[in-house]
Amino acid sequence: MRVTILAGGVGGAKLADGLQAVIGADLTVVVNTGDDLTLHGLAIWPDHDTVAYTLAGLDDADRGWGVAGETWTVMDRLAELGDETWFRLGDRDLATHLWRTDRLRDGARPTEVARELRARMRTAATILPMTDAEVRTDVLTDDGWLEFQEYFVHRHQAPEVREVRFRGMEEAVATAEVVAAVEAAEVVVIGPSNPIVSIGPVLAVPGMTASLAAARARGTPIVAVSGIVGGVALKGPADRMLVSLGHESSALGVARLYRDVATAFVLDTVDGALAPEIAALGLRTLVTDTVMTDDAARARLARTVLEFASSL
Repeated sequence: MRVTILAGGVGGAKLADGLQAVIGADLTVVVNTGDDLTLHGLAIWPDHDTVAYTLAGLDDADRGWGVAGETWTVMDRLAELGDETWFRLGDRDLATHLWRTDRLRDGARPTEVARELRARMRTAATILPMTDAEVRTDVLTDDGWLEFQEYFVHRHQAPEVREVRFRGMEEAVATAEVVAAVEAAEVVVIGPSNPIVSIGPVLAVPGMTASLAAARARGTPIVAVSGIVGGVALKGPADRMLVSLGHESSALGVARLYRDVATAFVLDTVDGALAPEIAALGLRTLVTDTVMTDDAARARLARTVLEFASSL
């Protein structure tokens, strides 16, 4: 079964890892690039790398980002030199950024660089940036507009988010590779990622919603998995962000955001009472255990989602 998942952050990476365990090379992951930044002169792709390291079995499960068994020699020396070190990059992680930045400076497209990195990391699944254009997510707080990583990492997600924008989106377009991945998919999955700043940028790329609409018209199931369980996000600020932007922090609130894109919705057992309201939005619903505590749970949820999709 050919599957394309839209993903960003830890939740999306975990489900992508479960899907890779089940279907291997038949999986394509379209990742959010709105979180990307340039730091120390290097091109850093946080969501892409979270997915890539997870699929390669290199991720640091305790921190939730970066490479396991990391060392910090470069960051420690930068601190001694008085440089900013709030965005910490481990030595092995820095090697990835150095290699990627060199490839981009040589004129390679971001999609080409992502494919080359996948080959070097020997992951079965294909990982594609949502666009080759430079898109940056900003959030409006009481302190003004902040770049996403300034808000997320430097300020520890403390400021309340009043508005979100995607700078550069007007210059962006869904790549031919992304469009082809949606066209070829027998199932499209929207991962349990932050619907505002992880999935939101992917859906905002010009050409993406048209590709998904065409998939729906062909009868391709588009299954969204809620990243909100019991009213809260398992990781990150999605619950607080939903509320501050005028949405409901619940599986129902997430389903409302996806009602015009998805054809089906998966929610956790603790939220089972919301299933009738979600179904009333026109979404086929499945209630199951969505919490991915280990590799077995990731694969179990992946199989459950695919079985559900096959029944639609």
